[in-house]
Amino acid sequence: MMKDRAYAKINLSLDVFNIREDGYHDLLSIMLPIDFYDELEISIDTQDSFSCNRRFIRYNEKNSIYKMISLIKERYGIKDHHKIVLNKVIPTQAGLGGGTADAASTLRIFEKIYGLTLSREEIIDMCVKVGADVPFNYFNTPAIVSGIGEGIKPFPLKKQYYILLAKPRSGVSTKEAYDRLDMGKCDHPDILKLKKALENGESIHGLLGNSLEQPALLLNDDIRRVKQKLQSYEAGEVLMSGSGSTVFCISENERDILNIYEDMKGNDVYLRFTKTLNF
Repeated sequence: MMKDRAYAKINLSLDVFNIREDGYHDLLSIMLPIDFYDELEISIDTQDSFSCNRRFIRYNEKNSIYKMISLIKERYGIKDHHKIVLNKVIPTQAGLGGGTADAASTLRIFEKIYGLTLSREEIIDMCVKVGADVPFNYFNTPAIVSGIGEGIKPFPLKKQYYILLAKPRSGVSTKEAYDRLDMGKCDHPDILKLKKALENGESIHGLLGNSLEQPALLLNDDIRRVKQKLQSYEAGEVLMSGSGSTVFCISENERDILNIYEDMKGNDVYLRFTKTLNF
């Protein structure tokens, strides 16, 4: 039985700036891996099986683990059956990359089980076929991500950041968020300016932005309420991650984030205290 941690991510900034001829959107984003993860176990078995602590998760052609295993089996001629056990902790429809992280973990486990030696290009090619965030989730390092997820340029974080994740019970469909995106009204943050600040340990105040907040706020008013609540503490930078519905507050000050966490307990919001991931 091989085990792996599937780490979540946040989009510290996200700029969607072009709709391609193939219908995909070109994006530029700064993504950070965070110390918050699902646990995945896979072993060779006499028959295929899937078990998960969350009953609503189905193992079918829409499941990211299923997609990755199908791709690996087809590409490398693997005929074995597998036992899959997923301990799901990262919430779904949250903008935290939970499903794509599970797919990335699947590839890492199969590499170990079968001794696969893949180049960086092969890894990215396989990952992007399953989902745009999967390549980032595979490498789990701060990076600028571009294109449809295939462009990954890692960079070092100068400081440790502490994060409160706050997700309303309702979610947002990524497809609907992109469908409602208005390029003229949405935010287009300066990604390179933020990257420089992170590398140099400078203030990130006012540098965060997310193009997909504009449509998400139209689709889900709970996101607006959560964001306004976090902003009221004036204790860190506040932004929605990805296509939502999680809103995060990030700060260098651990105590500030913990104080918000304690104060918001009991509200009808999923809360999680975490920090940027350091291996």
